[in-house]
Amino acid sequence: MSESTFSYWWRRHGPWVEPANQRRGGESGVQYLRIEGEGAPGLYCKRQTGHLYRSLRYPLGRPTVIREAEAYRAWQALGIPLPVLRYAGARREQGQWRALLVTEALTGFISLDQWYEQAPRAEPERHAMLHDLATILARLHTAGWQHGCLYAKHVFVNVGHGRPRVALIDLEKSRRRFRRATASWRDLDQFGRHRGAMPERDWAWFLEQYRRAWDYSTKAAASRTRVSTTSIKAPAVSPVKPPSR
Repeated sequence: MSESTFSYWWRRHGPWVEPANQRRGGESGVQYLRIEGEGAPGLYCKRQTGHLYRSLRYPLGRPTVIREAEAYRAWQALGIPLPVLRYAGARREQGQWRALLVTEALTGFISLDQWYEQAPRAEPERHAMLHDLATILARLHTAGWQHGCLYAKHVFVNVGHGRPRVALIDLEKSRRRFRRATASWRDLDQFGRHRGAMPERDWAWFLEQYRRAWDYSTKAAASRTRVSTTSIKAPAVSPVKPPSR
């Protein structure tokens, strides 16, 4: 990490889009930055002070931004659509950690909640979006990754012409799981309870598409590692019930 690069981003400020709040023994918030020429994408800067997670490997604490940046790079290698990561770094000053994570805004995308609420969507358009989301999540889970905060506000959909495309944001709580099925059912259970404006019929259709994508992904992974697929089962997504309306 270049100290001058860290200082450059630390000195940049903009309006708060997620006001700084106290948690994990420190402070974390997100500001919107526009510091480049006209037409360049806006930037979101997560600023943290003393915002740490602890583990057996890091009992004294480690900035959550570092873990999030590691997840960004791992997910990009898997082909998971994400905002572009512009910078991530941390520095310890006078016994306290400061950390930054800067990403490009997803131009032309809106949250899943907004996508459903903005206008009525024809069935082919909804199904195309749900199929894309199911495929992305199955790929993520079969690689052993859990998003950890899979809410409708963290799923983004493009609103341009053509087939809907999906991207994921906010990887702060993401983690690797020893069992792929654990990553799957935890995310799906959470998403089922926080899917926002997604109607029940779309939720059921999404689960079916996810099951198919999971079967395909696990068989492909087993083939690559020469492991028999007979021991791999699809996660029990059917018991996940939509919240009462």
